[in-house]
Amino acid sequence: MTSLPLISVDPDARGRKPAMPPRHLADLDLPGRRALVTELGEPAFRAKQVSNHYFGRLVRDPERMTDLPAATRERLAGTLLPTLLTPVRELACDDGATRKALWRLHDGSLVESVLMGYPDRVTVCISSQAGCGMACPFCATGQAGLTRNLSTAEIVDQAVYLAGVAASGAVAGSPPRLSHVVFMGMGEPLANYARVVAAIRRLVAPAPEGLGLSQRHITVSTVGLVPAIRRLASEDLSVTLALSLHAPDDELRDELVPVNQRWKVSEVLEAAWDYAATTGRRVSIEYAMIKDVNDQPWRADLLGRLLAGKLAHVNLIPLNPTPGSRWDASPKPVEREFVRRLRDAGVSTTVRDTRGREIDGACGQLAAAEDTDSDSRAATA
Repeated sequence: MTSLPLISVDPDARGRKPAMPPRHLADLDLPGRRALVTELGEPAFRAKQVSNHYFGRLVRDPERMTDLPAATRERLAGTLLPTLLTPVRELACDDGATRKALWRLHDGSLVESVLMGYPDRVTVCISSQAGCGMACPFCATGQAGLTRNLSTAEIVDQAVYLAGVAASGAVAGSPPRLSHVVFMGMGEPLANYARVVAAIRRLVAPAPEGLGLSQRHITVSTVGLVPAIRRLASEDLSVTLALSLHAPDDELRDELVPVNQRWKVSEVLEAAWDYAATTGRRVSIEYAMIKDVNDQPWRADLLGRLLAGKLAHVNLIPLNPTPGSRWDASPKPVEREFVRRLRDAGVSTTVRDTRGREIDGACGQLAAAEDTDSDSRAATA
């Protein structure tokens, strides 16, 4: 594992009461940015110039915005581009292809995001909340509880920052452009619905409105908030829905995914199939493989019956270790048998690459803790 340097931050930021950040240009559409600029007494076209720097050139330093008058650069950037994310720690593994960033927000809240480089793409996994209120017992984020929702700009800024990392050529062997975004970091995205949808629109709008990503390269994960899934289907977006199912039966899912006590497996899957029918997008079924908990052959058969003939793909996730967890990943022979039974049922199935496990950056490991073994490794490397 490679560790990047610790970055010093303002110690006075710690312990502040959770609060939303100042307004940022990514919170606004282009007309809203023009209105804000004119309130400052500047020509409306300055909004497009600053937006081009941020989204098009991935620049936020006023000194590099040389097409702006020197006398107004600081004021424009200070109003439109307030600092939202302060890097606390960055860790890397896989020869630098996987990078986890810990951010401190303006109120002292902590969030994490992960960049993953592949030969054909660069993907970032971003957070939509500081913490998570869904309380899934096998997930470090869920056990931490919810601090607050992130603003639209705090969500977008993670992707823009890491797009800059990719553009710098820091991810060897990968294209120098961010292409995929997955809302699989900290938080339940659909519990912060309005801001997440606004963030998606910024990510897919072409510069200077946004980052210019393909809608089909964006994935939104959910534990199954049925009304929000149905609302998302009406947004005229073609993003991929990833449903964190983790059990095919209500008895077990009530324990593993507590929101199942409100919306049962049948209701969640019905909403997912309606989403697929409306958008034409295949639903990704996320299933953490937990030893002797949800990996029995009969559960594979039940899952196969539920998904057979549906526009769905199963993504099996070997359970990643988290501090204090009483559960472990399924043995490989058990995992292979689970895959075989699903495929025999005609269900497309793959096993997720466990990238970032060494730096607690894999699925279910994000906890945004400062005093961890990872910190010790970073400080002593």
